[in-house]
Amino acid sequence: PQDRDALADPPFDGREIALTQRSAQHLRELGLWPHLGQDHIAPLKDALVLDGHPSGRQARMRIGHELSHCQELGFLVGNHHIRRAAWLANFGPSEAGQAPTLLHGRRVVQIRTDAEAARATLDDGQTLTARLAVAADSRHSLTRRAMGIGADLHDYGRTMLVCQMTHDEPHHATAWEWFDHGQTLALLPMNPCEQTGRHRSSVVLTLPSQDIDPLMALPEAAFNEAITLRFASQLGTMRLVSTRHAYPLVGVWPHALVGRRFAAIGDAAVGMHPVTAHGFNLGLHSVQALSEMVLQAHRRGADIADPSGLARYQRRHRSASRGLYFATHAVASLYTREQGPARLVRHALVQLGERFVPFKRAVAASLTGLA
Repeated sequence: PQDRDALADPPFDGREIALTQRSAQHLRELGLWPHLGQDHIAPLKDALVLDGHPSGRQARMRIGHELSHCQELGFLVGNHHIRRAAWLANFGPSEAGQAPTLLHGRRVVQIRTDAEAARATLDDGQTLTARLAVAADSRHSLTRRAMGIGADLHDYGRTMLVCQMTHDEPHHATAWEWFDHGQTLALLPMNPCEQTGRHRSSVVLTLPSQDIDPLMALPEAAFNEAITLRFASQLGTMRLVSTRHAYPLVGVWPHALVGRRFAAIGDAAVGMHPVTAHGFNLGLHSVQALSEMVLQAHRRGADIADPSGLARYQRRHRSASRGLYFATHAVASLYTREQGPARLVRHALVQLGERFVPFKRAVAASLTGLA
């Protein structure tokens, strides 16, 4: 439904995407990587999990890139840069071949499928007909719902505030996931600020939803002071260098990924809590899994929406996402509880993880996507 200008030049939306090594390779294969620009790709070498406040007993678990046999665990790239690269790879003047047909500024108001075709009716009355309809319209997919496919939703009752900030101390290309008392903080390492040359990171603060609005409304100087305090000045003085954005946290697990001449991909296939940074990577996996099935059927001269092929896609993507979705849900639930027993358990788990190298090696493999 967005207009062409917004699609061609997406605005900054606060979200930095932690790409695994496997996802980066997939973007190369799709032709997006050269369009990202090296200045917009930041290495993510290590990860640090913290529990508790530094003024007390703080548990720390470091996941080093050396455990993965890669020079870095992955890469940080702004979501708006990935969207722009996708536009250029498909509609850029330097790309060979015929560009896809783009219908912008319109909405799907009805979708119907039968044994012969899928038909989507737009809000201007036009009807599109194809052999396969693919929904990629967010975790709250209206297209998936129109196909009669429900979903289990878990509203975590929390909101995520995201923005870019500079800071005095270097981040050493290390991502933080810090489970502090009453708040969850994440730090995603970025390249230095273009204007000031200062160390820069994407800051992610997760709080109960009613506590985010006052922070969003703070004047810039007061916001800088508040975030510096929330990070316990571990990075020195922090300064805002972007707009602020807030996103409510809702996990979504659809009851099915396919229907008659229909498939869901991306967030429409699974809506992840961001705590383990796997949502976008799973979305890319769904693109790869579905496209491989479609291409194989096409090469055989078979129906690309054959029910057996769609079922194989569903099994493959469910297998890749089920464990991550429910493990992420368990982690998010445990690490946002403030009761004493929950604090003790999560503190002990981080301490145990730091000492158990095989576990850290498995986490490193998961972060690179090369497990």
